[in-house]
Amino acid sequence: MNKINIFCFGFGQVAEAFINKLIDRNINFKLAITSRKESHQIKINNLKINSYMFETEKFDELLKNELEKANYILISIPPVNGEDVVSKNFEMSLKKNKKCKWITYLSATSVYGDHRGEWVNEKSVTKPTSVNGIDRLKAEKSWTELSQKHNLPLQIFRLAGIYSHEFNILKRLKNNKVQLVDEKNHFFSRVHVEDIANVLFESLENFKSSETYNICDDKPAPQVEVAAYGAKLLKLEQPKLMKLSEIESEMLKNFYKDSKKVDNKKMKTFFKYKLKYPTYVEGLNEIFNNSF
Repeated sequence: MNKINIFCFGFGQVAEAFINKLIDRNINFKLAITSRKESHQIKINNLKINSYMFETEKFDELLKNELEKANYILISIPPVNGEDVVSKNFEMSLKKNKKCKWITYLSATSVYGDHRGEWVNEKSVTKPTSVNGIDRLKAEKSWTELSQKHNLPLQIFRLAGIYSHEFNILKRLKNNKVQLVDEKNHFFSRVHVEDIANVLFESLENFKSSETYNICDDKPAPQVEVAAYGAKLLKLEQPKLMKLSEIESEMLKNFYKDSKKVDNKKMKTFFKYKLKYPTYVEGLNEIFNNSF
């Protein structure tokens, strides 16, 4: 692969894991990212990176020059006030870019809403119940319309609940920050951040425009089951179950609104990808053995 230009809108755990994967594979690339801070330069593994200020509608104008030269564009910024701020602000720069081979918008499986514990795939009805899900679906539609309007090479990744060495139920159990609700038939899908990075990497050279993929592991499971396994690893008592009416956090209430099992066959088939962490068991074992 010749030297490539990558632009990341946002640089959270997924984008960083993806870039670290490129470094591990000795890919020759130039990278620019955005953050809410004033424009500055950072270093990752001796790689100099330009970080451009971007916040809602305010941004460093130099950002446009970099964007117009990018071959690969990753969007991991969530919607702001119900709108996708990237497609809203940079339509003309994206239209001008004649070198772009790949745009990936990171959405979420919350767009499916509640399917009463049944399986969903990319063709399932999207009926989001949470603000996050409603906004994500709206953002997907804005990107799809933009892609069709300007013939942009777009793929959408619907990510399940992400866990990693930094963010995981083991840490929350250890810090006594897990609240479990006694909710029957509540299924939730997860994915290890490294598997997301691996699929992003595979998609660099195995890409089909106008496609959507669920990015999740093989085993949707109730949160109670996952917490019980984590507590067993840590030799802790499992947190007591609460009633939904006792929960104060709006985010947690939204989490328990939806129950579904997310199907990942399309992802595994198209990218010919075998999950490194096919279930929470392998993922939590790896985190436990290397971080605790």
